[in-house]
Amino acid sequence: MNWTIFTTLGLLIVSNIVMTFAWYGHLKLQQMGVTSHWPLILVIVFSWGIAFFEYSLMVPANRLGFAGNGGPFSLMQLKVLQEVITLTVFTVFVRIFFNSEQLHWNHFVSFALLVVAVYFAFMEVD
Repeated sequence: MNWTIFTTLGLLIVSNIVMTFAWYGHLKLQQMGVTSHWPLILVIVFSWGIAFFEYSLMVPANRLGFAGNGGPFSLMQLKVLQEVITLTVFTVFVRIFFNSEQLHWNHFVSFALLVVAVYFAFMEVD
């Protein structure tokens, strides 16, 4: 069993959870009235503070997973995986924290196309 695959994927998942909170968590805090009177610069600094932890996970994930460093993934494969993970984490985040956002058939089609993208990214090309 190649633990590097699982470690890379785990770091990518956790880093994307953290980044989703950095990018969109402030909107939920605004809805709750926590940050609604904060100046934009303070919201940006707050989000950067959260994003620091995302980078602390994403950079090791990419270094560990990159084939050029002995990992199992090409750079393109890492990027496609990261995008699929990002959209999956974002969808779960939206469903949990923003009940007003609804999933529609076109979203499911777009997710299916992402699965196709992963297939093609990992397809052996001669």
